[in-house]
Amino acid sequence: MSDIAVLVNLRARRGTEGVGGLVQRFLPRARLALTRSLEEAREWISHQLRPNPPALLLAGGGDGTITGLLNELRDAGVALPAIGVLPMGTGNAWARVTGAPRPAVALKQIAAVEGRLPPLRPFALVRVNGKVAPFAGTGWDAEMIQDFKDQLASAGPLRSQQAGLRGYLTAMFTRTVPRHMFGEGNPQVSVYNLGDDALTVDDQGKVVPLPNGQKGALLYQGPAGVAGAATTPEWGFGFKAFPFAQAVPHRLSVRVYGAGVLEATRNMFRLWKGAHPLPHMNDWFVQRLRMDFDREVPFQMGGDVIGMRRSVEFDLAEESVQLVDWRELSRMVSV
Repeated sequence: MSDIAVLVNLRARRGTEGVGGLVQRFLPRARLALTRSLEEAREWISHQLRPNPPALLLAGGGDGTITGLLNELRDAGVALPAIGVLPMGTGNAWARVTGAPRPAVALKQIAAVEGRLPPLRPFALVRVNGKVAPFAGTGWDAEMIQDFKDQLASAGPLRSQQAGLRGYLTAMFTRTVPRHMFGEGNPQVSVYNLGDDALTVDDQGKVVPLPNGQKGALLYQGPAGVAGAATTPEWGFGFKAFPFAQAVPHRLSVRVYGAGVLEATRNMFRLWKGAHPLPHMNDWFVQRLRMDFDREVPFQMGGDVIGMRRSVEFDLAEESVQLVDWRELSRMVSV
């Protein structure tokens, strides 16, 4: 398999032209793009990938880069190729879930399979308003992402010290949490099932039918600190926000956490590890679902805040994506 394309987002946290040099060294026949904007990536897709789609696309960046690529490929009418995530972003949720090593090792491993497709792992996709992502939601997660980015923008020469997990936690404790402690509290949400009968998990983590969870049913009405859907367990930084995400094939994992900010802070490490059960945590597996809020809330897809929403409808996309299973690949090759 010589038909490999590689995109490196130079605006990602660890995106550098040096990675492009590594691509040319280990994969000299690959089609390479070093991009600094969505427009440059879109032009490359249109001119290079649409006429001749690759069998494998390696994407260097964070979750926002990967999500953006998926949607640009769909918009251009390009069938989704197998995708290998090169971890160069901040949270790197999909990179962590698939066990991606640092880019130099990843490129060596791809070169070592001698023209064959590497082992792949399928992932379903969340769809909202025609766009797809591995996860999407509203609440503290979206606020923390925006607070983190605002903090980076004002960090000046200290930006590099605020770019990782430390900066994310700093933004959370100095911006997001105080705003909720002294603000208007959690919004209220009404959650409606729009697909086949909903499932849930019991206290032992076993998937069970949800009583009165039929199509059209009101699944939940109450406060929502975080409310979202995912097809992958992590948000990034190892935070297992959706620990049951792949427990039921062909279903979205949906969570609504109704606790206040102080209780959430006390339970932060349990939340981070995906502990179950937790008070005020609600889990469902659905095909399609709508959330109506009593006020506008920030909304994020794949780690990028895309605006404010009063109502959000999630469903399972028809297409799925095949991601390189780096853990399995590492067992196949020795580099």
